[in-house]
Amino acid sequence: MPDRFLRRSLAVVAGSSAIALSVSGFAYAAPGATHPSSTTTGRSCLRAAGAPAATTSSRQHDFAVAAAAYGVPRSVLLGVSYLESRWDNHGDHPSTVGGYGPMHLTDVPLSDIAGAEAAKGEPADPAHPVVRPAGLHTIDMASTLTGLSVTELKSNLAANICGGAALLASYQNQLGHAVGTTTRVNAWTGAVRRYSATPSKVDASQFARRVYTVIHNGMSRTTNDGQRVTLAAHPSASVPSLAEDSSTQTDCPADLACEWVPAPYEWYDPANGPGWYGNHDLANRPNDMKIDYIVIHDSETTYDEDMQLVQDPTYLAWNYTVRSSDGHVAQHLHPNDVGWHAGNWYVNMHSIGIEHEGYAATGATWYTEAMYQSSADLVRYLASEYHIPLDRAHIIGHDQVPGIKAGYTAGMHWDPGPYWDWQHYMALLGAPLRPDRRTRSDVVTVAPGFTDNQQTVTGCDGNAADVCPTQGSNFVYLHTRPDASSPLVADLGLHSNGQPSTTYVSDWGARADAGQKLVVAKRQGDWIGVWWGGQLGWIYSPASNPVVLPSQGETVTVRPGATSAPVYGRAYPEEGAYKPYQIAYQTVAPLEYTIKPGQQYVLADKNIQTDYYYAKTYECEYVADDCTDVVGQTRYYEIWFNHRIAYVQAADVAVTPLQR
Repeated sequence: MPDRFLRRSLAVVAGSSAIALSVSGFAYAAPGATHPSSTTTGRSCLRAAGAPAATTSSRQHDFAVAAAAYGVPRSVLLGVSYLESRWDNHGDHPSTVGGYGPMHLTDVPLSDIAGAEAAKGEPADPAHPVVRPAGLHTIDMASTLTGLSVTELKSNLAANICGGAALLASYQNQLGHAVGTTTRVNAWTGAVRRYSATPSKVDASQFARRVYTVIHNGMSRTTNDGQRVTLAAHPSASVPSLAEDSSTQTDCPADLACEWVPAPYEWYDPANGPGWYGNHDLANRPNDMKIDYIVIHDSETTYDEDMQLVQDPTYLAWNYTVRSSDGHVAQHLHPNDVGWHAGNWYVNMHSIGIEHEGYAATGATWYTEAMYQSSADLVRYLASEYHIPLDRAHIIGHDQVPGIKAGYTAGMHWDPGPYWDWQHYMALLGAPLRPDRRTRSDVVTVAPGFTDNQQTVTGCDGNAADVCPTQGSNFVYLHTRPDASSPLVADLGLHSNGQPSTTYVSDWGARADAGQKLVVAKRQGDWIGVWWGGQLGWIYSPASNPVVLPSQGETVTVRPGATSAPVYGRAYPEEGAYKPYQIAYQTVAPLEYTIKPGQQYVLADKNIQTDYYYAKTYECEYVADDCTDVVGQTRYYEIWFNHRIAYVQAADVAVTPLQR
């Protein structure tokens, strides 16, 4: 586990006396409780959990056994586990914060903490040895409480659930509350807050709010290893309020309690002129430029380093960061200002960027349920405030941002990657991917599922030949023929030599993600042929298990009489729009692709703003024509085009009316 991770973890839990565990003298507080205080309960819990034969409901049974063994309401145990892991099994591999199993029992080595202290510039002090905060080693506490070994708690799912139940009972006992399956669900909010292992009252309360929301509404899902787990709705469960109000400077939902960590607007090198400033631009959105997109990133680093980078004027800035462990949100820019985050200035002008702590190649160990829920709450709020459509043409991944012109596509980003659960995320946004027509159509929406959609991906460890660990994925591959053994389609922007795309984790050339819309050109057996980046690509979609949904939508094709239509990565103005200003014309240059006659692509948005925001110097309001939005007359459309969005000029295409 790298030291840079520990620095962030220690910032979350160091110095917290609220979560310090004392297991000496542990005894249940319920009068007449039948649950023994000795560690034999843990062994009995494990034996009872493992008694029935393994079935698809074994995990449900394990939760029931553990809840009864330790006097924890079953709904509370299920709710906490859902927020920690969505009840999934990741084997004996830890999560981003060193958590194991469905109950996310943590185990961060003391040596790593010492290394983190040194990395922060704090040398070892023999008189004050490093002590592990309790939130970084709850697995040891669970082992003491249950008598089960740390190895068992890491690798045996039933043991892990027993350990989590013992911790919850311990927290309830420490708070002086009764323990027993007959105690009220609402009486456990304090123990649930403490289970979050964060010293922040706001974050602990947010964790409890999310747990009790799940308990109140109920939840049922099939886990990544095929287990069906259900938490029945408890309408009487009360969702607790936050412990503190959010910062008045933040633009966030009140319930989210965002932290204000401002990005600097700073002239850091005056000797080299007014262009040496960072790390964003001042603007007046949406009064000058519409906000059309929210871009979902993963940061490819830890939250701690995110905070360092976004406060560095020589680096880049984005609007928000979401922490993996607990879904905590920090805001860095007001949405009216323009962050430098997307790698495409036009998209920067019209978007809000949200970074998510994690690494795209790792996937589920970073993309926690707490992260998904906080992010979705934030996006839903921002979409309402700035009138951004809740669809996958406007809530986009960084991997959907187009290159700015030919030659730039291959260098574009690929996060949040193949393991971001778009279908779950869109459902959390209140915009689930569903068919919007009853009959078969030529416009379809990709919706392959996630947990059961385990596509072959390679190179997650950096070695292109190594197959990545099996896990749910958000995409389907496109082949050159209706045959699974045929090559994957090529992407001219990514593989200029015309070579087929690959299964390498960062190779998005032949991947259609959940929520993308396509036009079906041919059907052959269980295969559909769709237009994809200037060519026909084939997707396996059997009638018994289709990976696409029938959808409505207008489409575009080449205007009559034209031989092709250029495709653009920016909706920049025509040359004449710049003439009133002392601003150089930004060439309207197409991407590598063209649309050929007969090909069709789904129209994503007709109301595209044609403009270029010129902001080149520090405090640009004092410079003539700086901080100017050059608005043009050329009309553009946004379309779905291969893995990414793109733009076409309205004069180059014809629009086919909405399918009914």
